[in-house]
Amino acid sequence: MKLAQNVKVRQRVVATAVTYMRRVYTRRSMSEYDPRLVAPTCLYLASKAEESTVQARLLVFYIKKLSSDEKYRYEIKDILEMEMKILEALNYYLVVFHPYRTLSPLLQDAGMNDMSMTQLSWGLVNDTYKMDLILTHPPYLIALACIYIASVYREKDITTWFEELRVDMNVVKNISMEILDFYENKMIADERISTAFLKLALKP
Repeated sequence: MKLAQNVKVRQRVVATAVTYMRRVYTRRSMSEYDPRLVAPTCLYLASKAEESTVQARLLVFYIKKLSSDEKYRYEIKDILEMEMKILEALNYYLVVFHPYRTLSPLLQDAGMNDMSMTQLSWGLVNDTYKMDLILTHPPYLIALACIYIASVYREKDITTWFEELRVDMNVVKNISMEILDFYENKMIADERISTAFLKLALKP
């Protein structure tokens, strides 16, 4: 999201904004709520919810800078009006629990909190926001699925650790396959993904 990069918000704010947007469109149609206005408004709302407030005027400045179409060069009042509509669509429920929260403690507990594993797992979590996983699975299971993919790819056997967690590995593996399916469907040419797919397919 170029807008988020320009206003320099934390990844967590972007993740919250994406979650709001996905929640909104489970209840409202895109024809009813234009995504080109909903997206920056969700970012604005998320920045406030995550206590990293971005001023509406700054968003409007970059919207105008990034948009070549006059029709979508929104004003502050447009953002504020849409904010109220989004709040209503969300039933004023703004709490979002993210996989990030449990990812670091889980990696540490598994003894896999080195830089390589952390970056790989974190990157996988970031990409899950391009899917609907945050709406369909508990955040800690998404985090575990990302750790599972990373461990398989890095050939680190943490089977015993997963057993001690007493989680349903079928669910973790299913989420893992959803993530890898996403990469494949988007035709992301990445040797790492192909390797992970192959290794996961061979896992019992």
